[in-house]
Amino acid sequence: MNPKLRKTPLHDVHTALGGKLVPFAGYSMPVQYPSGIRAEHAAVRTAAGLFDVSHMGEFTVRGPQAEDFVQYLTVNDVSRVAVGQAQYSALCNERGTILDDLLVYRFADRFVLVVNASNRTKDWRWVNEHAVRFDVELADDSDDIALIALQGPASEAILSPLTDVDPGTVGYYRFAEGEVAGVEAVVSRTGYTGEDGFELYLPTAAAVDTWRALTESGEPHGLSPAGLGARDSLRLEMGYALYGNDLDEEHTALESGLGWIVKLDAGDFIGRDALAVQKERGVTRRLTGIRLTQRGFPRPGYPLVHDGEDVGTVTSGVASPSLGYGVALGYLPVAAARPGTEVGVRIRDRVIAGRTQRPPFYTEGSIKR
Repeated sequence: MNPKLRKTPLHDVHTALGGKLVPFAGYSMPVQYPSGIRAEHAAVRTAAGLFDVSHMGEFTVRGPQAEDFVQYLTVNDVSRVAVGQAQYSALCNERGTILDDLLVYRFADRFVLVVNASNRTKDWRWVNEHAVRFDVELADDSDDIALIALQGPASEAILSPLTDVDPGTVGYYRFAEGEVAGVEAVVSRTGYTGEDGFELYLPTAAAVDTWRALTESGEPHGLSPAGLGARDSLRLEMGYALYGNDLDEEHTALESGLGWIVKLDAGDFIGRDALAVQKERGVTRRLTGIRLTQRGFPRPGYPLVHDGEDVGTVTSGVASPSLGYGVALGYLPVAAARPGTEVGVRIRDRVIAGRTQRPPFYTEGSIKR
């Protein structure tokens, strides 16, 4: 293993389980376990999977102007978020292009920003740079927090015996504070799979014991450890974007299909002026879902073809384990991005037929909204 790679608190657990460890966002992370990606994917869709996502970053914002500051940093309307609620949002630069997508958690006395591991250093620098205008206190608590994702239709039944929180009362994109396996934790009904489930924030020292308790509770329910491979195929079936693949500093929040979280009427925020201009003029390209109608694996970087011309590239793609056909995301000119448009993927010397489709591709998930 590369000695420069960081380890999550569950690294030794993954090794003991036979996990195949790969570099990801500066960490050594399991891409799969001996059962394989397809089996892990199926477990999440039909029972439950357990993911280590402790590489994610957590920034805490406190102070008299904490709400004003988070409102200025992010594109969504934080004023609409109640205590005990999480909100999906994005950090944009002055051009309206995306520095990161994130979750914003509102506690009674603070906000917590959950950012992507690959962007943690960049985001922390950005947050501090803009904090000087506000009366706030910032802390990077990433190294003190472990994050375990329990995902799948059996998640509630697995978690219930281990916590003094009633998981059934925690709504979608809501969270509660309590104990899990005997330690203080945040129980959040969020995830990245399209299935019902929870993300558990807890002290790093408690990660191993909590993972083992969840594994024991989940055994009769068919719980499986799951790695980055299944996480990727599950999120792609839902059309969820991944930073670094589908979201980046080259595309604006409106081009990236995140217009639904851009609240131009919520007051000033970084990138607002550029996004307001673009919304008025209209985008020329858009992140689009594509379903293959012929057999093929649409890998990132493959050209997208419309009317015989290369018009874009696949940003994310997979042969869907649940659906049995290839699904992809990619940026297309708006004329080609309309749902139902015939679009091909050039795989080596062949153009594999497909058509655009508004995600999600998989619609049978167990999320309780």
